[in-house]
Amino acid sequence: MDAPQPLSPQRPVIAVDAMGGDFGPSVVVPGALRGAAASGAALLLVGDETVLSQELTRHQGQGVSLEVVHAPETISMGEKPSEILRRKKNSPIQAACRLVAEGKAHGVVSPGHSGASLACGMFILGRIPGVERPALATIMPTEKAPALFADVGANVDCRPHHLFQFGLMADAYAKNILNRPAPSIGLLSIGEEEGKGNSQVKEAYDIFKMAGNLNFIGNVEGRDLFSGDVDIIICDGFVGNVVLKLSEGLSTSLTRILKRELLSTSLAAKVGTFLARGAFRRFAKVVDYAEYGGAPLLGLQGIIIVCHGKSNSKAIASAVRMAATFVATRTNERLIANIAASEELTRYSKAIK
Repeated sequence: MDAPQPLSPQRPVIAVDAMGGDFGPSVVVPGALRGAAASGAALLLVGDETVLSQELTRHQGQGVSLEVVHAPETISMGEKPSEILRRKKNSPIQAACRLVAEGKAHGVVSPGHSGASLACGMFILGRIPGVERPALATIMPTEKAPALFADVGANVDCRPHHLFQFGLMADAYAKNILNRPAPSIGLLSIGEEEGKGNSQVKEAYDIFKMAGNLNFIGNVEGRDLFSGDVDIIICDGFVGNVVLKLSEGLSTSLTRILKRELLSTSLAAKVGTFLARGAFRRFAKVVDYAEYGGAPLLGLQGIIIVCHGKSNSKAIASAVRMAATFVATRTNERLIANIAASEELTRYSKAIK
């Protein structure tokens, strides 16, 4: 097919790694079409042209503007990101990032190799000036409104000022995507009191305290994550990834246990279950990761939404809508402004550590 045309200012253009994820094009293509139709975005489906063209014959276009960009090389989950960068120039994630770097797309959605997404984002798109480490941010369901959690896996080894930068970027995200005018920020630790935690957390606490442009409320504990009393929770990527996967596993197990117990009890309990089915549906929706789509990599000069490898078409659709919202709200520009406004504090915090 013809190469994609230069960006039109009228609508977001989202490049989708259509070969990624556990289920590939059979799930990614219909999900991307659904998300584009809902958001008004144009699509660049990146992957093997023959496979994608065949998949597109199974779906209504839904009035979506789309093109297929041929990128036939495949990536396995066991490959190292550095090897993918060097040897897989025609892989979908590399091709999608180049489309953004060349000004032919605004952002990328990928349910594929998250390490490759991070590596391609850093080396092809580059980081926002002043950002040392991009952060992977995810939306977590709580008892109240959803909360933002960062970093959840992009950086397993962090210095205190990296955590501070995660907070700056998450603040802009929460204001523009979650519509929180003054989002509260908590630092994940082993106690609420100042002075609790390891050296990384204690030093990060001091930096956050110096920042007058953030609504920093201090330390929060693991039990506070789902209360909904804090808008943003900050930690390093090692801790964040453990918490994220623990939460996913717990949610899945609780849902299974609940179903098993309700279906194996007395007739009266089954009648009660039938009457409460609306509440159960609402509960399932709240804990469904597909409602939130994916996790953006904050801090890049371009938009990358990283989806779960097991994403279904609903999750892909949500991720495309999220990417389009990032474009419409100019969130990346606000991230840049947040970092620039705290540049002096960031330099100071690096110098004293």
